[in-house]
Amino acid sequence: MSSNLRASANSDRRVILPLPGNEIFARRLVEAGRWELGALETRRFPDGETYVRVLSDVADRPVYLVCTLARPDDGFLRLVFAADAVRALGAREVALIAPYLSYMRQDRRFQLGEAITSKTFARLLSSSFDRLVTVDPHLHRYSALAELYTIPTLTLHAAPLLADWIAAEIERPLVIGPDEESEQWVSAIANRIGAPYAVLRKVRHGDRSVDVELPDLSQWKAHRPILIDDIASSGNTLIEVARKLIIHGFRRPVCAIVHAVFAEDSYERLKVHADRIVSTDSIPHESNAIRLAPLIAAAIASARTAQQNIIRHRSPPKPRDEIEQADVDSFPSSDPPPWTSGVE
Repeated sequence: MSSNLRASANSDRRVILPLPGNEIFARRLVEAGRWELGALETRRFPDGETYVRVLSDVADRPVYLVCTLARPDDGFLRLVFAADAVRALGAREVALIAPYLSYMRQDRRFQLGEAITSKTFARLLSSSFDRLVTVDPHLHRYSALAELYTIPTLTLHAAPLLADWIAAEIERPLVIGPDEESEQWVSAIANRIGAPYAVLRKVRHGDRSVDVELPDLSQWKAHRPILIDDIASSGNTLIEVARKLIIHGFRRPVCAIVHAVFAEDSYERLKVHADRIVSTDSIPHESNAIRLAPLIAAAIASARTAQQNIIRHRSPPKPRDEIEQADVDSFPSSDPPPWTSGVE
């Protein structure tokens, strides 16, 4: 192979760049996609500000930053700084793989004066990235991410993975959805594995209070109930359903969840009523049992040709001055001066 062809092949190979806490997921993506694993250095200055340094050569390469966006407030600026640094170093494309996409549930103004944070967050991400890849975002009042995001988005679905896990692990399952809105999703899982399903009626009374009405499930008493939900945050819905199933004579259910947010002590409270809790690895958690990396890697690879022409092409960068050019030419740059040292 000629040197020109080798250079071209290398420039087309994606660099997968994990933010702190996403290293394991990134390694699985690299294994599934046969891409290159990049590296960042990040730390806190004594005053709480964030230091970010790109340790990989990203010039003229498509770069995919990997960062689940659960509890995003603490690390969002670090993510944006990393995206800007990668772009300044000449990356051809700067994309974000966010297995869990936050700030989707505040999709309207429920009380006078509230911020519609789903729109604000979408605007901030769209201003920093060329493309977004995510799994099962909480689309309630939005029909698609395109209603929020001004960049190309790739929305993937974990339902087939949950269905395959249930088929492999559970005998005689009864698939149960928490509310009417879940029926299409739950029925697809049940149909994939040839299992019966039921959908409950949920009434919320705020962030932490929920009522659930069970239909007549007596004909399925010999089955193992499997509670399916896209997000477990407060856990109150799953806890209430599990509690009522036990009262009605069912065995303790298995809970299968896409996004294991599990705020505060919700996981411990749910374990009291559930026989087993499993989730995808969209958010690192002890319940993780279903890997998303193969799904994401395959989707990115297959979408490459179709989406090449819909990347948002930004204005060409301004010519570098002598100092900026010296920084690029000397990559990797020397260690930062002593005054940059901070705390982890």
